[in-house]
Amino acid sequence: MKFSKTIALCAAFAVVATGPAALGAAKGKGKTKTTKAAVSNGPALAGGKIACTNQYAGKKVTIFSPNDSKEDIAAFTFAWAPYEKCTGIKLNWEATKTFEADVKLRLAGGNAPGVIDFPQPGLMATTAKTGKLIELPADIKADLSKNFLPGWLGYGTAADGKVYGAAYQQNFKSFVWYSPKAFAAKGYAIPKSLAELTALSDKIVADGGTPWCAGIESGAATGWVLTDWIEDMMLRTTTPAVYDDWVNHRIPFNDPRVKVAVDAVGAILKNEKYVGNVKAIATTKFQDGGLPILDNKCYMHRQANFYKSFWPAGTTFGETGNVNFFYLPMAKATDPKVMLGGGDLAAATNNKPETIDTIRYLASVDFANTDAKNASKFSPRTDYDTTLLPDKLDQAFANAGKTADIFRFDASDQMPGAVGSGSFWHEATAWIVGGSTDDMLNNIEKSWPKN
Repeated sequence: MKFSKTIALCAAFAVVATGPAALGAAKGKGKTKTTKAAVSNGPALAGGKIACTNQYAGKKVTIFSPNDSKEDIAAFTFAWAPYEKCTGIKLNWEATKTFEADVKLRLAGGNAPGVIDFPQPGLMATTAKTGKLIELPADIKADLSKNFLPGWLGYGTAADGKVYGAAYQQNFKSFVWYSPKAFAAKGYAIPKSLAELTALSDKIVADGGTPWCAGIESGAATGWVLTDWIEDMMLRTTTPAVYDDWVNHRIPFNDPRVKVAVDAVGAILKNEKYVGNVKAIATTKFQDGGLPILDNKCYMHRQANFYKSFWPAGTTFGETGNVNFFYLPMAKATDPKVMLGGGDLAAATNNKPETIDTIRYLASVDFANTDAKNASKFSPRTDYDTTLLPDKLDQAFANAGKTADIFRFDASDQMPGAVGSGSFWHEATAWIVGGSTDDMLNNIEKSWPKN
């Protein structure tokens, strides 16, 4: 079974929603049924595509997902409440820890949920090949094309060119954490290119400091942090098209262009002048990887937005705080900005109006704004109101995401499990403690499934 790294680790950094409890209390006051007359003049949802006429009273749609976090389920329940009130529908979130196997069983057994929450575009595309998913209507495709970060439409599109999945949540990975106070004290500027990032690292060394800190230990998942590093560097030393070819094995894992990206990561993480004890990276818990910044023992730590949850209590964030972040720069300051990340795609198994409208709502700006305000969740839409996010740092993350030029999904989460969460993790770990780039890439290439 192969899940998104973010989904797999969600228990470690789930954000407790502030709204669902209040909603539950309100519901408890009474359960008067909404009548058609009561809502017929109400506002429509999803840009006017969903009428508020209680049209789905008595109907239910199940959303099937690998996400069993109680906090997240409560947040979803809160965010779709306006849709339930508007249409009279009842949504049911059904979670399973054996998602990939269970999806196949449910579809094969004729017990398909109305909506499937896919944390991986590859699994959605594979499922679409079975003929068990419904092509989404033109208005949803148009919305995905116009109002979503470029790249997401492609991840909802299968090999037959049809769109089956609509993205509705995302996370971001192309960030570097740093201490604003430490930077200011030394007069260091935020780098705008990879060359400037290298020059900054060299300047820190010359000033007697350690530019970078890192940790990749994560139990059975040790090594995933390095895959994120390599994916980000692939998007900076090659192009999104080459990245896509790499993900889909249209070029071999040991292609020279992949080696360039890995060696670019090695120039940072396998450089004792930059990180100190290189081998210690493999035994340092990923949760602790960036903490030396607080003690002025290093200056930078590349990690995703979720790392916010691992800073100790009392840490302040932002330009005047203990820590802040900047976007990991592209090769050139003028290059289109690519954001690496993950997220969720909603797909339908039938074309019932209530099922398709559920997809419309999940992908809508209405859902995005409610989810942002009450659960601090990020949307792949470029038109949602990021000021609704309660936390200023989250607003900054969201703005960095929505202003990127291109989005690319985590590569290892799209690769076959034997590679993405197998040889890639293991060989990257062997590489960081002294293995060669050639051995790493050749061994991963040999592990790629023949079929």
